[in-house]
Formats: sequence, C-alpha cells, structure tokens
Amino acid sequence: QVQLVESGGGLVQAGGSLRLSCAASGRAFSMYSMAWFRQAPGNEREFVSSISWMPGSTYYADSVKGRFTISRVNAKNTVYLQMNSLKPEDTAVYYCAADLRPYYYSGGYVGANFGSWGQGTQVTVSS
Repeated sequence: QVQLVESGGGLVQAGGSLRLSCAASGRAFSMYSMAWFRQAPGNEREFVSSISWMPGSTYYADSVKGRFTISRVNAKNTVYLQMNSLKPEDTAVYYCAADLRPYYYSGGYVGANFGSWGQGTQVTVSS
C-alpha cells in the first residue's frame, strides 16, 4: 500500500555527486524503515543502505560507506540518497524499497520484508 517513485539519477563523472530521491505515497510511510538497492546489468540486486522508520539509525554496505548518506524527511514522505565521490562501479539502476514490518529496523536488510519497490532510476558514472 506504499507506492514509491525514484528520481535524481543521471550521468556523472567519477568523483562527482548525485542526490537520489524516493517519493512515497500514503501516510504509512513514517512507520516503515526504508532502503536503497542497486542492480547493474547481469548482476543480482545489491543492498546499498537503509534507514530506520525513526530517522537516526542507518546502515551502509561496505562498498559505499563514507561516500553515501541516506536520510529521510517523513513530513515530505521522501527518502534520499546523497552519493559523493562516485565511482564507475557505482553505475546501476537504483531502487528504493519499504520494509513493511511497521516500526521495525533490522540494522540492515536481512529478514526485512521489502514488499514495496520503486521503478528505479539509472545512475551512470563515467571515468
């Protein structure tokens, strides 16, 4: 019952930055922990980052730690992914997802019920 729409993707040079947004419908947004995933052609979907239903608790994959920052503004029904120091290996379609376990945060993604997904936004990082 939560619909998600990603935006903000595009083409950027290595070392540059992008800010992805994920807009959610419904007032239930604030009770769900959120996450970003990415998928490159030929690869399986990879976890990137997650944030608790109550802003403040976050988790990052080792590959993006120190470069990416996840945040959310519940009043705007939006979760963000600030991506700095981008590398070519960051090239992928980025998806946001909602963990439909209300008021619960696993500290990552294992055991989560990501029942709502956006359509994805393409991020391409050139050398």
